[in-house]
Amino acid sequence: MISRRNIRVKVMQALYTIEQMGGESRPGEAMTIMRKGIDQSRQLFTYLIFFITEVARYAEADARQKASKHLPTASDLSINTKISGNTLLWKILEDTSFKAAVQERKPEHILSADLVKSIYHDLTLSTEYGEYIALQERPQKMEKDILEYIFSNLMLPNENFISHLEDNFIHWDDDAEMMNLLVLNYLQKNASPGLGEMVSKEKMDFAETLLRTVFEKMDYTLEMIKPKLKNWDSERIAALDMILMQMGVCEFLYFETIPTRVTINEYIDLAKAYSTPQSGHFVNGILDNIHKELMAANKIHKKTFKNSTL
Repeated sequence: MISRRNIRVKVMQALYTIEQMGGESRPGEAMTIMRKGIDQSRQLFTYLIFFITEVARYAEADARQKASKHLPTASDLSINTKISGNTLLWKILEDTSFKAAVQERKPEHILSADLVKSIYHDLTLSTEYGEYIALQERPQKMEKDILEYIFSNLMLPNENFISHLEDNFIHWDDDAEMMNLLVLNYLQKNASPGLGEMVSKEKMDFAETLLRTVFEKMDYTLEMIKPKLKNWDSERIAALDMILMQMGVCEFLYFETIPTRVTINEYIDLAKAYSTPQSGHFVNGILDNIHKELMAANKIHKKTFKNSTL
């Protein structure tokens, strides 16, 4: 479920962490940092899905609490709990990978009951929820749409919820965009693939190979990059820009199934998103220059594998 771009971000972050340590690291430390970063993303993803399910299931708790009042009103006794039986909700809850992730990650330990209640209350006041509970049937699209609404329109815009995430997941800012796409994709595909397939073996192999290659070929890639800097002082260039360019050159040379134009575009986007305002243009110019030089020297050899997900 994690995209190739997400993998590149995790590799970039691991390399940047080592750079901030002065470039000195113990053998395997960068790999440990990267794997930890991916594991933290798994934990965050599990928590977001868990929170959505808790909001949807709160309808039953709300109905019980209001019905148990000393003098319940007619309204208290007629709380609509349709969403607690949402078919997609129960597909998630009964999924073995979700159960395993919850058992391993224990998201309930950091769950904010007050936030769940508050967001559920906001849900009940929405037009979307009114339309949802008014319909007797359970169209698959509507079952999906109401869970997406909870996530996109009630959780993410809620400042208290975002503060809650920032307090419990220090990498939230880095992963926010990725999590938005992952959660929506997970709901769009009706919880398939499951949480256990968030990072496939093939994607993990790609991450480890890319990280290892950048380290092993660091001096070689720098030899190619530095002559292209012209009037730029290499010591003053943003550290992230250098890392992204080295990653790009490694993909040119050592990843036969990744088209060079895809590589250039990916690192332009990452430079724009994570480095300085000028970094996208800068990284594009250097990588394009190196690409032309390598092509002229017949040093780039790509293969096409239609079924490759690398």
